[in-house]
Amino acid sequence: MTALRGNWNYPTAIRFGAGRITELAEACKSLKIERPLLVTDPSLAKLPMIENAVAACKAAGLQCAVYSDVQANPIEANVNNGVRVFRDGKHDGVIAFGGGSALDTGKAVALMVGQRRPIWDFEDREDWYTRVDVAAMAPVIAVPTTAGTGSEVGRASVITDTRDHTKKIIFHPKMQPQLVIADPELTLGLPAHVTAAVGMDALSHNLEAYCAPFYHPMADGIALEGTRLIKEWLPIAVEDGRNLTARSNMMIASTMGATAFQKGLGAMHSLSHPCSANLNTHHGLTNAVVMPYVLAWNRSEIQEKMQRLGAYLSLPTPSFEGVLDWILSLRKAIAVPHTLADLGMGAEQIEPFSHQAFNDPSTGGNPRAMSQKDFVTLYRNCIEGRIEAAV
Repeated sequence: MTALRGNWNYPTAIRFGAGRITELAEACKSLKIERPLLVTDPSLAKLPMIENAVAACKAAGLQCAVYSDVQANPIEANVNNGVRVFRDGKHDGVIAFGGGSALDTGKAVALMVGQRRPIWDFEDREDWYTRVDVAAMAPVIAVPTTAGTGSEVGRASVITDTRDHTKKIIFHPKMQPQLVIADPELTLGLPAHVTAAVGMDALSHNLEAYCAPFYHPMADGIALEGTRLIKEWLPIAVEDGRNLTARSNMMIASTMGATAFQKGLGAMHSLSHPCSANLNTHHGLTNAVVMPYVLAWNRSEIQEKMQRLGAYLSLPTPSFEGVLDWILSLRKAIAVPHTLADLGMGAEQIEPFSHQAFNDPSTGGNPRAMSQKDFVTLYRNCIEGRIEAAV
């Protein structure tokens, strides 16, 4: 079997393969970073992989420090505090090291170190990204330690605005890291339930990108193969977390999902964002829960695409029903809860969450045009366990 290793530019420069974290210091030097700030989360900060990364940087003559004030769903204060540490330490680049929260925070810190406006002025709306002082941004090296968000190749960060408890997408094309070190060995210690949740997040990215009603054949092709890799390897990665081949393929599929979703996302993410912003649910797990309900809702618009997907996945029945049955079986096999009620959402939250979901930027990429009342129905379906098409 060919070694799962390569250097890719698509368009991010990606160094992929087991053991490539040893190239971190050299990667910093290639971007002329001499004083990197390593941004990670509190749990990872205690692990040997962070200690080893910092030691390797220092051994190479780099003045590396760690910032780990990062919540599971990052808020503005996490970014602002990171900016303060960056400036106080006279750092000149960011190593965003971890899962989606650390990657998003690291990218946001690198964006904000030279800006004079508040972070919300750079939300992904209209042409707000043109407000960014690009020359003042810091370079970023991304090191993912999960296989789910794909934030290492993304051009945005998702930050929770505590003023109204909404998730906002902070965007600029230059937020895409200049270099990624994707080392699947860093994911070997990921617990099974986390592997399942982040893996389903990667599946939601690939599926929603494929279903989005825009013309982007390249994204469609990437999403199809990303979905196939997840079908083959996610159950194995959950069952045997030491299987490096499974971990490698899931890391690839995660990156592919985030590359593909530049085409668009949809109602899975629209439903999920209010839950994680208000209830602090895991984003990937929430996407996994709402996934079959959204697919069923969109059935009339995606039936032909699901038939092609089913054929590509070699499903026994290459049809919408075949794809839906596969997803339901996969969720059951890796212990994904069936309803949002299982995640703590109650009927009293349907109305306020439906307004947030309708206003979410992901809504515009849903195959079916959505109204606020549609989100009321969808949330009710997701709480009560009714998988049914829109009428």
